[in-house]
Amino acid sequence: MHNPHHPHVLPVRDGVSPSCVVLPTRGQGSMLDFLVQRLPVVTREQWCQRMHAGDVVDERGQPVVPERPFEGGLRLYYYRSLPAEPVLPFFETVLYQDEHLVVADKPHFMPVTPSGRYLHNTLLVRLKRQLGLPELSPLHRIDRDTAGLVLLSVQQRTRGVYQALFRDRQITKHYDAIAPWRADVAFPRDHVSRLEESPQFFRMHEVPGEPNSHTHMQVLEVAGGWARYRLSPITGKRHQLRVHMAALGLPLRNDPFYPVVNDPPEGDYSRPLQLLARSLEFVDPLTGVARHFESERTLLPLG
Repeated sequence: MHNPHHPHVLPVRDGVSPSCVVLPTRGQGSMLDFLVQRLPVVTREQWCQRMHAGDVVDERGQPVVPERPFEGGLRLYYYRSLPAEPVLPFFETVLYQDEHLVVADKPHFMPVTPSGRYLHNTLLVRLKRQLGLPELSPLHRIDRDTAGLVLLSVQQRTRGVYQALFRDRQITKHYDAIAPWRADVAFPRDHVSRLEESPQFFRMHEVPGEPNSHTHMQVLEVAGGWARYRLSPITGKRHQLRVHMAALGLPLRNDPFYPVVNDPPEGDYSRPLQLLARSLEFVDPLTGVARHFESERTLLPLG
């Protein structure tokens, strides 16, 4: 039923790792009552079906059955499932793999990790299944709308040394973007501002206060009313590049969120966001080797 080497965690199944929920210290009724209240997107009947199938266990690896009383502070592990999931007509590419790292080249429209309507058609789950790497985990993330490079850790034992590269800003990241051209906005430039979550939780916005985001920007090419930009984030706030360009009056081409929400209907892949995670550079902390990776993907022509 559970992984004998990690009895508190269900094994990876078809590339999907178990999810975890922590019970509060106080509660009444059964664990089933709590799960139905905490995660109402799953019905009581569906939770019972999962429990009877052995797909819900506690941190000790013991099965959780519908009638089991509530136990405060306990961790429960379960498999997430979706009744239906959009099928993406795109595929990722693995550019590099060794015993510690995987470098993937992600297409537009593919989430990096499971969320919302996506589970199996996410970069992480597809790579776990394809490569047979149950401990695979992204070291950073790019938006579902963004294409390009994602660096992933193969094993938990060495993950921390690579995570430190991002924490200590020892990785150089460059993005390509297509956005309008305005002669009155000087480049190259550095854009510094404070970003916080907006009232629309899925969007960010600039607010007064101490800056917490920094992007270096330069122009690579101009054609008519459009330009190709090189954007180099110094910090890594959510949607940072998209918000910074929109704040200059230069929203990225086909951006569904900025400056206004214009999300295409499900299944419409005709307007990919023109943002590409082009390159990653760093010195490997385990080998001392200088690493440089380039995406093989391209953006639309200018014009």
